[in-house]
Amino acid sequence: MNGTIYILNGPNLNLLGVREPNVYGHTTLAQVEQLCRRVTAELGFACEFRQSNHEGVLVDWAQEAREKAVGVVVNPAGLSFRSIPLLDALKTLDQPLAEVHITNIHRRDPLYQNSLISLAATGVICGFGAFGYELAIRAVAQRLAPG
Repeated sequence: MNGTIYILNGPNLNLLGVREPNVYGHTTLAQVEQLCRRVTAELGFACEFRQSNHEGVLVDWAQEAREKAVGVVVNPAGLSFRSIPLLDALKTLDQPLAEVHITNIHRRDPLYQNSLISLAATGVICGFGAFGYELAIRAVAQRLAPG
């Protein structure tokens, strides 16, 4: 194994496939987790996949990832636009950090267009649905590759 990639998911993502499927699609979080586990394994990484509706829990996990992860993928969901504590925790990471959004946040209402979390991210992937997670994992792995 090449280490562990943490995949952290924010509020309401536990309702994927049910909540506003016309916006977020029909893929469930369990299906996203299966995808992430398949891709990380293919690339030789372990996967730590988590979701919480609580900001402080995500902050704790980001701090844990600082010590235990080789890279991080985060879908901060609604915390993207207001969470200074999560931003500050993610800014402490030295590892590659990919921010992922299922929708293209830049085509949404103005409230959803400016992610604070992007200030800490190595890169941002948005608008590709659940496939964005695979892209994010591959981007993190590419950053970790020697040379």
